[in-house]
Amino acid sequence: LSQLKLRSSLCYMNKFQLFAQPWWVNLFATIPFIAYYLWRKEGLVISKWTLIISGLFGIAFGFVEASVVVYLRAAVGLLPGYGGSLSDVARLSADIYQQAQILSELPKSLLAVEFFREAATMIMLLSIALVAVKSLRERWAIFLWAFATRDIFYYIGLWATVRWPSSLLTPDVLFLIPVPWFSQVWFPILISALTMVAVVITRKDVK
Repeated sequence: LSQLKLRSSLCYMNKFQLFAQPWWVNLFATIPFIAYYLWRKEGLVISKWTLIISGLFGIAFGFVEASVVVYLRAAVGLLPGYGGSLSDVARLSADIYQQAQILSELPKSLLAVEFFREAATMIMLLSIALVAVKSLRERWAIFLWAFATRDIFYYIGLWATVRWPSSLLTPDVLFLIPVPWFSQVWFPILISALTMVAVVITRKDVK
């Protein structure tokens, strides 16, 4: 039954869709605006160096996550050309690669691994925020900053290796916790970009 729901959700998102699923996922689109409103008056006391280092962490983490997705598809036999070079993978996989489809193909054991990997991802992003700055509002900002850079470079990493997503309208599964989140690729990329803008324009240099 869950696989049938997944396939129907993916078919529904073949064309431009304004809203993500489930409905409450769309509330995350308000995060950059709420964050800007809360930060704009006093500003964020974050050094440029802290922002750069946490951003590099997010970038590197994004490529690690992309690699995990590629390995998962290879493990379940859904990635043609992986025995050759990366160009072979990209050439043979570009037309058939659908990240969202992987949930319906993964065995339960690997699906459980995916679930705990996502939980570990959140812990790692929280950890970098906790050690980077001291105040709660700056920690929240660093968490969002690292999460946003990780999100954007996750898709960049996938495109660089397997030429997926083919467009910003490509459907994807964003998270599994507590239930699968579905949206087109443009949705998380736009939210992440706006979040990074909110951090940059409200940040002030440490004296």
